[in-house]
Amino acid sequence: MTATDLPPEVARRFGVTRARPVDHTAIAAIWRVEVTGGGVAALKLFHHDGLSNEGPGLDWMRAQDGAGVVQIIATDGRAVLMEWQDGPSLGDVLRAGEAVEADAQLLSVARALHDGPDLAAGVELPDLSGWFSALRDLRTDPGCPPAAARDMGRARDLALALLADPREVRALHGDLHHDNIRQGRRGWLAFDAKGVRGERAYELANAFRNPKGAAGLVADPATIARRADLWSEGFGVDRRRMLEWAAAKCALSITWRAKGPVREDAEFALLARLLEAAGAD
Repeated sequence: MTATDLPPEVARRFGVTRARPVDHTAIAAIWRVEVTGGGVAALKLFHHDGLSNEGPGLDWMRAQDGAGVVQIIATDGRAVLMEWQDGPSLGDVLRAGEAVEADAQLLSVARALHDGPDLAAGVELPDLSGWFSALRDLRTDPGCPPAAARDMGRARDLALALLADPREVRALHGDLHHDNIRQGRRGWLAFDAKGVRGERAYELANAFRNPKGAAGLVADPATIARRADLWSEGFGVDRRRMLEWAAAKCALSITWRAKGPVREDAEFALLARLLEAAGAD
């Protein structure tokens, strides 16, 4: 399947009258579609059965029923029809120079997802501890810089300690960051959830690594401190614990990318700064 091919059978099932390709990723292709009756929606077609790792996220989004997230309109096999957001992403806002505004809006979305009852309390979701199995089994290559190897070990130990003493466990988006929030007619809404059950303070961990295309700003100690102050207070979680989760998630992403013993990675410097900000020994 190429970026422009919407299979005719998919178009028929969803009543698509017009489709324009907007993205083509490693796991799915996405179109802006017009459907019978004149409505506009986003159609996401996964390349393979199983919906990659986003199946639980779709279940979580359905349970949210539009609260802070785009509405899931319909699903059929590998295809998902959802509410269209035609505005910029918060990543676009930050990359345009409005970092403070983007980070504040991200906090507002996170609060919209979490204020009130856990809407996905009864949804079967993977546990956060399972996600961290790769970091739990961390291996570093002999060629890994000694400081980076030590940081990876420190982050692993942090993750194990956090997972052993979880607080405020609930259903989470699991991949909440600037490029997974876009503006539309109902305001800023999240999408592309992973869906996981874990500690609430983890929800913003991945946002400390984002957005892509702003690595210098993201790794700036002043940015890390500003975000930690804003997000911990506004989200009502312990500042140090949030930073510990951010460091643990950074190390987990490094481990996932390595697909084996960790040797080198572009986020070693960010990991070191997150550990320092968290006061990790």
